[in-house]
Amino acid sequence: MSKSIESQRTQWEEDGYLVFDNAIQGEELARLQRAFDYWADQCKSDWLMRVEAGEAVSTFYDIPGVFEKDEIFVDLVDHPSYYPTLKAVTDGEVIFMSPQARTVPAWPVTYSGWHPDVPHTHPLHIKVQVYVNDVDPRCGEFAFVPGSHKPDAGPYSKVNRLESMPSHKTFPGGAGTAIMFNSYGWHAAMDNPTGTPRKSVILIYEKYTPNRVPSGAHASIAHYCTTPERRRLFSLGE
Repeated sequence: MSKSIESQRTQWEEDGYLVFDNAIQGEELARLQRAFDYWADQCKSDWLMRVEAGEAVSTFYDIPGVFEKDEIFVDLVDHPSYYPTLKAVTDGEVIFMSPQARTVPAWPVTYSGWHPDVPHTHPLHIKVQVYVNDVDPRCGEFAFVPGSHKPDAGPYSKVNRLESMPSHKTFPGGAGTAIMFNSYGWHAAMDNPTGTPRKSVILIYEKYTPNRVPSGAHASIAHYCTTPERRRLFSLGE
């Protein structure tokens, strides 16, 4: 393990998060932005009809079946800017669960209050959120309570205003920023009254546990998984 990853692992264990500035950049970022905007626009009318029918919430929207839309979304899963660190903190036993290509419209109240995603009885659960557009302060940026992932942390009380959570940290960032966090920790999306939607890709991982991913869950992208490493990552066998 390189010294830089050793340093990252120390911060990860202490704080429960890591930030990778400019993780995605240049033409790769431009391609991600084009693909995201195109498919969000193509699928928007169906989402709005589902909102009108009471079948979907209006406070966020995920592009359905995003891996089948463009290979760029698949390439984010094992991106070299953060994938070696993911492997390090899972002792080389990381598996991929699912993606969310999420638009959070401008909204005076967030779609998500403070919460952990899973209890400590659940296998280690990690998310990497990649900002597709610039996310300024007060633009629905991700927020996390450092150290809240630890088993002895808390308890954490419900707060009426997101900004009232003690010791929390917010994460504005430029397009291409990636934020990796331990899902045992308390986190939220801050309010977004700015008029600018927040666009991000949220990638969900776990430390390997047998039978966590249903057989064939990622079969539709098997043609992109031509190495043993990728096949293990997507639970496609050897």
